[in-house]
Amino acid sequence: MTKNTGVGRLVSLDAFRGFTIAAMIIVNTPGSWEYVYAPLRHASWHGITPTDCIFPFFVFIVGISITLSYRKMLDAGRSKAGLVGKTLKRAALIFLIGIFLGLFPDFAFEDIRIPGVLQRIAVVFLVCALLYLYTTWKQQAIIGSALLLLYWAAMLLVPVPGVGIGVLEPGKNLAAWVDGLLIPGTMWQGTWDPEGILSTFPAIATGISGMLAGKLLAIDGMSYERKVIWLYLGGLSAFIVGSAWGWVFPINKNLWTSSYVLYTAGLAAMVFGSLFFVIEVLKLSAWAKVGVVFGANAITAYVIGGVLPELLEPVNTWYGHHFINGGGAEVASLLWAIGICALCYIPIYVLYKRQIFIKI
Repeated sequence: MTKNTGVGRLVSLDAFRGFTIAAMIIVNTPGSWEYVYAPLRHASWHGITPTDCIFPFFVFIVGISITLSYRKMLDAGRSKAGLVGKTLKRAALIFLIGIFLGLFPDFAFEDIRIPGVLQRIAVVFLVCALLYLYTTWKQQAIIGSALLLLYWAAMLLVPVPGVGIGVLEPGKNLAAWVDGLLIPGTMWQGTWDPEGILSTFPAIATGISGMLAGKLLAIDGMSYERKVIWLYLGGLSAFIVGSAWGWVFPINKNLWTSSYVLYTAGLAAMVFGSLFFVIEVLKLSAWAKVGVVFGANAITAYVIGGVLPELLEPVNTWYGHHFINGGGAEVASLLWAIGICALCYIPIYVLYKRQIFIKI
């Protein structure tokens, strides 16, 4: 059995982060949104596709990283007050980068969208990091559970003006009403936003689930094999509970429902457990090099993946005219997305080879 004292730098976590970012780039940059394979689309409303797992997987990874990195910094003698300042700065920077990507390339500030993927990650990171610094893991578990239960109760029991009670239709639910009331500027869907205010609370619970997985990884003296077993048991339990909860509170990425949190957190734990077993226990890591490279500069890769398609828009127009039409259009559209991901990999690989890791 592989014994350890806590956990050091995990190649498996870098690989998981990197593969998740690569998948995010691919699903975000098809050659044409008209021709996309069903698994590479988000569910139209209730339900889930593989694409719907990507965002919560990354938030789960953020939670793991908080536990491992903040534990290391505290053990090195860093003060909690100093880490609070570092956390606030990092969260603000991630949030602003998200705003920048939303404005690029036109910078039409009159149509500014405040919510977004990086913006949600920034908020979740901030809250979860503060929770790690000032609460125990048991308190974090209680807070995460309370967030899921309260969100469930609020969405189904709080009356929405002009809509009623328990309605979960697009633009006609409590989360959409809160978005319309509090979010300035433009929203992604006009009257509501999938990264809106109320649905960020259960997203924090997704981050907490990752923190709890990180707590397991950081246990001194526990073998890697035993940690894999607990990742699978915890993940399977969350997956089953989330699936069952979905019967009364549907799994829905746009609303980030409580069932969606448990379903995707469970899957994330099991996927990571598999990577952890193969890479850390069996010592088979060469195959995961692409993921490790992407994972070492994940946010940088995401930013490049957001900027590059805009810069290549004329090329995409030409490509679409000549290749994305008629039979095989989905293949051509997917090949474009894979090509964008490959182009993003080039500068990330150069940074990795030079041991340059851009810390945000």
